[in-house]
Amino acid sequence: MDGAKARVLICDDDPLLLELMEFRLRAKGYEVDKAMDGAEALSKAQDRPDIIVLDAMMPKVDGIEVLARVKGDPALSETPVVMLTARKAEKDIVSALEKGADDYLVKPFIPEELLARLARLIARKSGKR
Repeated sequence: MDGAKARVLICDDDPLLLELMEFRLRAKGYEVDKAMDGAEALSKAQDRPDIIVLDAMMPKVDGIEVLARVKGDPALSETPVVMLTARKAEKDIVSALEKGADDYLVKPFIPEELLARLARLIARKSGKR
């Protein structure tokens, strides 16, 4: 999988960020699904996306809890998760990585950097380097 047809689940409570990311990802050939809160993210994760982009601070269920549940679910545990959040304290980054986050980016971010990181993780998941 080279990014074309890979399914990305973007989870963030900022509608503008969701719209921007959907536009950028679709332009690169990704299929995109969106969730605006943690409960919706958990529900849509059951559809087995190829990768999840997850904000830490979301309503209903926070992103760190979503991360822990995804990584704790045998059906989803191999799904790469990229944290994309305004939380930049060392304890937040370390906590997310310890709970299984595959990468961590702090907002504001460079969209092309996120796209490059997603492509790398999707290629790794599909067995390519």
